[in-house]
Amino acid sequence: MSAVPEIPGVRRERPSRFVPRFHYELLVCGLLGHELIGLDAESVRPRDDAVVREIVGTRWYRCLRCDSWLPVPDPPPPSRRVPPDRDEIELPLRGRPLRDKIVLRLIAINRAAHFAVLGLFGVVILVFSANRDQVRATVYRVLADLQGGLVEGSGHARHGLLHEVDQLFSLSSTKLHLFGAVILGYSLVEGVEAVGLWYQRRWAEYLTFIVTSSLLPLEVYELVNRLSPFKVLAFVINVAVVVYLLLAKRLFGVRGGVAGEHAIREKDMGWTALDRATPGPSPRPVTSG
Repeated sequence: MSAVPEIPGVRRERPSRFVPRFHYELLVCGLLGHELIGLDAESVRPRDDAVVREIVGTRWYRCLRCDSWLPVPDPPPPSRRVPPDRDEIELPLRGRPLRDKIVLRLIAINRAAHFAVLGLFGVVILVFSANRDQVRATVYRVLADLQGGLVEGSGHARHGLLHEVDQLFSLSSTKLHLFGAVILGYSLVEGVEAVGLWYQRRWAEYLTFIVTSSLLPLEVYELVNRLSPFKVLAFVINVAVVVYLLLAKRLFGVRGGVAGEHAIREKDMGWTALDRATPGPSPRPVTSG
């Protein structure tokens, strides 16, 4: 009678307690696929058991990102004799470094959206300032059609849409140029943040923290004067970004600074981390008389 061989990575006992945890590795593997090594190897060696094993004629491959062990019944034709050695393998991100990459790229996408919207708004302001007379006639003609009567831009309207339009056209060209330049400058900063965060540059984390935190008092003032769901959502996102950068990315020496972040990377990545999560040797099937 043959004993059931142990499948690597499968625990037979139940955990003492259930602790839910979000696995970024499973998310990335679900989107990009698993990182398997040795699929093109003719045979495997005992020292390869951290990445690939043969159990009862079936070869099991370990994903170097999410630690899943997968049987591949029909591997591609072998192009090499054995799997690559450790120094030939480029390990994918996993653990907190992978989490940081995903979060920073989400922040980068948010900043890229700011760059696009603010940039467009700044261009519109400058174009409006350069063509104010032509735009004025068109706007008041549209308002007259909407209100069913004659609308004059006299500047005496005290409320409503006409009041807002009068205020807009009463601004001097100098102020409009200044507003447009400030908004375009801020959009450029957001674009620089987006590029730096996408490539996980440390200077971009500091720049994003400084710019975002400096605008929080202005956002609080806006919330106090005129509350809206969009402003609340933007404020919550910016506070979350500031807290994440300060604590998780350990800016300004917080929680050990750069040295603490490097220690975390060494703990969650590298062959030492993989060996720590590698299951023991799989027993060979035993046949009894």
